[in-house]
Amino acid sequence: MNRLVRIVLFGSLLVTACDDEKPGDAPPSASAAAPASAAAPAPASASAPVALPERPDDFALVEPATPTCPPEMVRVKKSYCVDRYEASLVDVETGQELSPYYVPSRKQALSIQKLWEQERLAVGPVEARTIELPPLPPWQSQRNFEPKAVSKKSRIPQGYLTGPLAALACKNAGKRLCSLAEWQTACRGEDERDFPYGDTYEPGKCNIFREAHPAGLLHGNPSIGHSDPRLNTVKAGDKPLLRRTGETRACVSRWEGDGIADMVGNIDEWIDDPEGTFVGGFYARSKKDGCASMVRAHPFDYFDYSTGVRCCKDL
Repeated sequence: MNRLVRIVLFGSLLVTACDDEKPGDAPPSASAAAPASAAAPAPASASAPVALPERPDDFALVEPATPTCPPEMVRVKKSYCVDRYEASLVDVETGQELSPYYVPSRKQALSIQKLWEQERLAVGPVEARTIELPPLPPWQSQRNFEPKAVSKKSRIPQGYLTGPLAALACKNAGKRLCSLAEWQTACRGEDERDFPYGDTYEPGKCNIFREAHPAGLLHGNPSIGHSDPRLNTVKAGDKPLLRRTGETRACVSRWEGDGIADMVGNIDEWIDDPEGTFVGGFYARSKKDGCASMVRAHPFDYFDYSTGVRCCKDL
């Protein structure tokens, strides 16, 4: 009887009074039972708390955090990241700023500098011939380097980029070139418009279709001399034709309360196409096709003053 009572009391903990029994032992008789004074202590009150095992399934599931982009990038369709601004370049090793007016290759930059120190004296209007070349930083002419793309506001965006150098600059930043679909989707914004600001072309909203062409002003002919380092320094009136990143405030592609600047105009941007494609248009291009604007007339290793880049990154 004593054994049965103790089973009921301890049943939830699976404890009985037969712990010392071995298989085949006979149950003790009533006369052989231990005296009451030697019995085990009484069980704890039924109302006492019982510690529960700590198991993962004892806790509510926590949903993973939504992936976010680096602070200099904007998330598009919750799928990938796009640089907020057109790229300026630094040396990947030292962080020193590269000149935005020369191809970011020491050998090519020195060759172009030498060429245009002579050419500028022989072409274009007389007053243009007195305009000196922008300086090439001494360190940039003295040692080899690799470019790294930087997305920052109020910078002069890098021109004179080939497709491979644009891809390298993005890679050194932990990013990559955008695909055509990614770039055009980002440009159109959440409302899927043909221009960052709306559905129809509006003069002055983006830095494109400007009143002057820099090669026309410097060389007397818009179709020649496109490696001249002076081109992106030219002004129309008292204002530079090429603007600093983010300066054209109306030209913003909206995403999740954030925005991507200058996807139309200012400077062309290479995309991931080994055949050679740059998109968006630059400040002097006479086009009104907005986010659909692209040039496929040049190989991937082509460059001129209008070719720059903006990087993408997977979430």
